[in-house]
Amino acid sequence: MRVTTSKSKHSESFYITKGFINDKGTSTSVVIRKLGTLSELLKDHGPTRDDVMAWAREEARLETLKYKEELKNKSVQITFHADRQLDYKKQTFFRGGYLFPQAIYYGLQMNKICRKLKARYKFQYDMNAILSDLIYARLLEPVSKRASFQLASEFLEKPSYELHDVYRALDVLGSECDFIQSEVYKNSHFLCERNDKILYYDCTNYYLEIEQENGSKKYGKSKEHRPNPIIQMGLFMDGDGMPLAFSLFPGNTNEQKSLKPLEQKVLDEFGCQKFIYCSDAGLASEDNRAYNHMGERAYIVTQSIKKLPAEDRAWALNKQGFKRVSDDKPIDISLIPEDDTGLYYKDEPYTTKRLHQRLIITYSPKYARYQSTLRSRQVEHAQKMIDSGKTKKERRNPNDPARFIGTMAVTQDGEAAGIHKFLDEEKIESEAQYDGLYAVCTDLLDDDVSGILKVSEGRWQIEECFRIMKTDFSARPIYLQEENRITAHFLICFLALLSYRILEKRLGYRYTCEEILNTLRALNFAEIQEQGFVPLYERERITDELHNVCGFHTDYEFLTKSQMKTIQKKSKGRE
Repeated sequence: MRVTTSKSKHSESFYITKGFINDKGTSTSVVIRKLGTLSELLKDHGPTRDDVMAWAREEARLETLKYKEELKNKSVQITFHADRQLDYKKQTFFRGGYLFPQAIYYGLQMNKICRKLKARYKFQYDMNAILSDLIYARLLEPVSKRASFQLASEFLEKPSYELHDVYRALDVLGSECDFIQSEVYKNSHFLCERNDKILYYDCTNYYLEIEQENGSKKYGKSKEHRPNPIIQMGLFMDGDGMPLAFSLFPGNTNEQKSLKPLEQKVLDEFGCQKFIYCSDAGLASEDNRAYNHMGERAYIVTQSIKKLPAEDRAWALNKQGFKRVSDDKPIDISLIPEDDTGLYYKDEPYTTKRLHQRLIITYSPKYARYQSTLRSRQVEHAQKMIDSGKTKKERRNPNDPARFIGTMAVTQDGEAAGIHKFLDEEKIESEAQYDGLYAVCTDLLDDDVSGILKVSEGRWQIEECFRIMKTDFSARPIYLQEENRITAHFLICFLALLSYRILEKRLGYRYTCEEILNTLRALNFAEIQEQGFVPLYERERITDELHNVCGFHTDYEFLTKSQMKTIQKKSKGRE
């Protein structure tokens, strides 16, 4: 509703009008209420015309609120006919779960990023519609790009593009991947606070449905033990589990070398200069530690106790010198009860060729019990393998029970040597001495141990990010062939992950990934005789919270078309 005026030779009249689209699809308006002439209104709402206009606008606002309230309480009567067939190919089912990540998408101002891309490339298709639909499809039903295009036709808002436009858009998205990431990071501060003082880094790889190497798609060590060429991903995540930046590199490349190029982009383009780098031992080479010892950066990384120099390893395995993390009370961990649940540590200076560091060794009785139980099962399995004569020749998995099987050549009375399999007790005992122990290395020489350990423990979240992308978002296998399109595919997965994480945070981390995604996938509607929509989902606590955090409600018995359009506008931040 808005205020309009009409002027004659001697007077000016004020009205409240309502705009609408008529049956012919033309915009028009209707007078809702005549407020009076200027001379009349000046008496009660003057003394100036501006005062009258301010009063009139307030009245229009109140009329708008009244109208919206009436719509909420409006009863709708629709007649159905038992002898009337459905219209041929008439769509009545619509997916509405995308409305909630749509609120995140526009909150990240990705529509504005798309406008910048259009200014650069001068393409004619709707990049914003394509990118948003691909992200929503990745969340609601992760399928191929062709199937995603078909899925988007089930959204309340139909695709404004063709399938061939999708593949053209992928080329642009892949080329501008770094730019989009940096822009999205900056815009994410409008939606939530970013804990970029701690950055976690890890790598994984994805297999492709091809047999021949091509470009960055190379044979390498697949983490899923697939015989296909792979492509690798390095991912930065902030201290709250929000993805920050990613890069792709060839499947045959040492992942240690992947850190510096991506981190340099974060330093140059993201504005992050002061942070603690955190990773596991596999990405904590001397070079990577030294790189994060520069400027205002620091590092906290895990350290393999087995790979320590002999003197330091002996110190780490010694049960003396430990303290309780909670109060620094000295304790002999050999005297700790089996059911103890505490955490204990000791630390010492640790100097390498290039760095002065601090080595922290922790001991957890609970973790020790877990490792001991797990190894007992593996030993039992190894014995069964010996008894059955079915032992593996290759032992690629470091947790393979076959590692406990020893071999020995034996002869009898000068005959040819035979192979005897046995349980390697020395190997079992050697592993047992590490039970419950964990090592962290850092250049934070004076910081509180509990804070350092808390940062290190947060690494599990980046593994969770990889799991979500691989499992819930079906990031692999990859069917695309061209490099730019493959990059675009992972960009879409990355943006879907960020959208999900922000939504998860807004919901207060009260729901699992499965609960959130299943709820979004169930938020569907049926159109009734072109009059409006009936929700097809069950109202639950999680649906209430989704509506509250996104700023709109679809959980009414019936939604008129006008109401649904208003909801769509709200999800885009336009009302």
